[in-house]
Amino acid sequence: MTVEPGSTDCRLLIDAKRSLEDVLKTLSDLPHTDHIRQQLLAVHNQLEGMHDLKRAGGAGVSFRSSSWCSKTTDVLAG
Repeated sequence: MTVEPGSTDCRLLIDAKRSLEDVLKTLSDLPHTDHIRQQLLAVHNQLEGMHDLKRAGGAGVSFRSSSWCSKTTDVLAG
């Protein structure tokens, strides 16, 4: 399946998630790596959450600054 990221932020997040998926796959063949794999999976889930924010907020969300947040709101509507 082809993925066409809509922005540089999305492309970078997709690339990072794919890289982690490759590492997870490699580590699955090594014994005693459960804890490391759990940590990497947690990072993957955080990246997925960032990607969800970007998809929901579009151009209004940028991860380009150290204090990234939505340009329109600092709190997500619940």
